[in-house]
Amino acid sequence: MVPTGPYGSWPSPIDAALAASHDGHPEYVGVVGDEVWWTAPRPAEGGRRALVRRRADGAEVSVLPPPWNVRSRVVEYGGHPWAGVERAAGGPLVVFVHFADQRLYAYEPDGAGEPRPLTPLSTLGGGLRWADPQLRQERGEVWCVLEEFTGPAATDVRRVVAAVPLDGSAAEDRAAVRELSDDRHRFVTGPRLSPDGRRAVWIAWDHPRMPWDGTELKLADVAADGTFTGVRTVIGGPEESVAQADWAADGTLLAATDRGGWWNLHRVDPETGRATNLCPREEEFAGPLWKIGPRWFAPLPGGIVAVLHGQGSAVLGILDPETGDLVDAAGPWTAWEPTLAVHGTRVVGVAASPRSAYEVVELDTCTGRARVIGAAHDDPADPAYYPEPQIRVFTGPGGRDIHAHVYPPHNPGHIAPADELPPYVVWAHGGPTDHVPLVLDLQIAYFTSRGIGVAEVNYGGSTGYGREYRNRLREQWGVVDVEDCAAVALGLAAEGTADPDRLAIRGGSAGGWTTAVSLATTGVYTCGAIIYPVLDLVGWASGETHDLESRYLDTLVGPLEEYPARYRDRSPVQQADRVTAPFVLLQGLDDVICPPVQAERFLARMEGREVPHAFVAFEGEGHGFRRADTLVRALEAELSLYAQTFDISRPDIPLLELRK
Repeated sequence: MVPTGPYGSWPSPIDAALAASHDGHPEYVGVVGDEVWWTAPRPAEGGRRALVRRRADGAEVSVLPPPWNVRSRVVEYGGHPWAGVERAAGGPLVVFVHFADQRLYAYEPDGAGEPRPLTPLSTLGGGLRWADPQLRQERGEVWCVLEEFTGPAATDVRRVVAAVPLDGSAAEDRAAVRELSDDRHRFVTGPRLSPDGRRAVWIAWDHPRMPWDGTELKLADVAADGTFTGVRTVIGGPEESVAQADWAADGTLLAATDRGGWWNLHRVDPETGRATNLCPREEEFAGPLWKIGPRWFAPLPGGIVAVLHGQGSAVLGILDPETGDLVDAAGPWTAWEPTLAVHGTRVVGVAASPRSAYEVVELDTCTGRARVIGAAHDDPADPAYYPEPQIRVFTGPGGRDIHAHVYPPHNPGHIAPADELPPYVVWAHGGPTDHVPLVLDLQIAYFTSRGIGVAEVNYGGSTGYGREYRNRLREQWGVVDVEDCAAVALGLAAEGTADPDRLAIRGGSAGGWTTAVSLATTGVYTCGAIIYPVLDLVGWASGETHDLESRYLDTLVGPLEEYPARYRDRSPVQQADRVTAPFVLLQGLDDVICPPVQAERFLARMEGREVPHAFVAFEGEGHGFRRADTLVRALEAELSLYAQTFDISRPDIPLLELRK
């Protein structure tokens, strides 16, 4: 007979340490010679990103030992941090960005030497940073994005397309870096060179727009000496988002743009700007440019194009641009990351499913066979303990649709009393212009296997459902996201799925904002976990965040100078007196995106109030926790909050001290 126990009290083999050890996933795949390379998380090694190569015999080898950390800080969220090429002799050459100093390095992994710096250091502001490198061996250069701080403020910054000499002559000499574009645009992506080497394209945009609002596809002629001339805008504008552009082998220019309301793949005439939709669908063939260098499509030599597409999560398909035919890759994977690489007739990407974590997958376009070739999922616990997700659409205010993934409590070794309803936690994702895919997440399993349900909400404003859905959050941040999360929580309670008296909410970054506002304004939740949040809109819009998002609130809330009262009235720091539910606030002390000063300001407003709460700060952590010990402590603190608030016995975890 299966033991009976209250929801939330069930024992589980998926502990916090196990969940932490599997946090993160492969990123930034590429092909070097006949090898596939990618970056991989190392939570147990201080949270660094390792560069991994898959040798011909299938062995996966870390290219660089600790403490080398292959990760860029351009626009703080980073971007593609490495590039490699096979040489006729001496093995591969790789260039990469090292997180600690943000310098670009060259390295010959099959040689005996150490990585050698290619770029100089700068002590001005955030220094010099690099992303999206492209090796140009014929010119002895690396073409990439240069982010250069010109003063102490986060917004004292310029970005250009630049060429870095491979001979190391710029390692101590900033003047040796050749700037390919001017700095008239605030943000740029790395250049993509046409097959004949005569043209280059890149994407640019400016404040106050975010890249999903409007970008421009820039094109330049490349002179014999490598300089850019005749720069012009081909497509794009304030209300058209071009997310990626690249050249096919025959010189055709391809671009993913949402000019029809969805990011679809287009063929673009470089001369006239005429754009032809190659596969018109109410699906997304691209996504938000939070980082520099994502790849949602990749042309193959024969003229076909590998594309990621779908509503919500993206799957891999092969598109024939001439007929519009689209054939999806077979396999269990339900979500693919925007990182694709091509090796002859093969396509390599990173994919996951509700039963498997992200893996490196290769599709043979000749046979249609897809297989895992790297970072293979290996069940760290009995998969019988994994949750079984449900794809749901809830109804929000005004009858609007709200997309969500619901993960009911599940444990093969325990059941709850027949007369008990389970507690549920609503997860609000970050961004907020982002979304959560339907994939295995051991942090979700950590809670569901103990008897606590999880509902991930892709609230209005999320990506994956077209521009109209995305634009729901314009000037409505702190309203639509809060209403949609509450509608899902109340919907679960009304249908008898969740205990209406044991509902919680949690989220990080923008999700932390939604959590805090929800606790202050809805009365729906019994408690909440606020994780590296935005808490003060006025402060955030007045220099307390990084450059990329420094004007984000112009769209999400409205310009500060026009709506000062709106900024004050929506901010949790101004609504602290309305928070009555217990909460835990988890904050990295090195966070430059949502800085600790906002948490401190909010907690000061809570002083003297009879609301149980805890503040847990993490030295050395920035925006998004990466270290294994941090992840363990954060998960156990969150569970302890729920246990205390929902009256669940959990003597197996450290008690989180809630003070008033």
